[in-house]
Amino acid sequence: MERTIMASKFKEQCLALLDQVGLDHVPIVITKRGRPVAKLVPVDEVPSGRSTRRSVRLNSEEEADYFSTGEPWEQVG
Repeated sequence: MERTIMASKFKEQCLALLDQVGLDHVPIVITKRGRPVAKLVPVDEVPSGRSTRRSVRLNSEEEADYFSTGEPWEQVG
């Protein structure tokens, strides 16, 4: 079983969700524009010895999806 959350909600609740996944061990799929973009899983579910260094897969061909905050720079920070 896993849960799904929009990226905007994940951003608001990130720290609480990290604690929750650590306690209940239920992965959370993070979506952006309705498409899954990431999965938050408990660290003990990553097999030991498996390198996570190369486990990131890019799902978009649009460079802006990876480098954009989604807000004008004047409003960030």
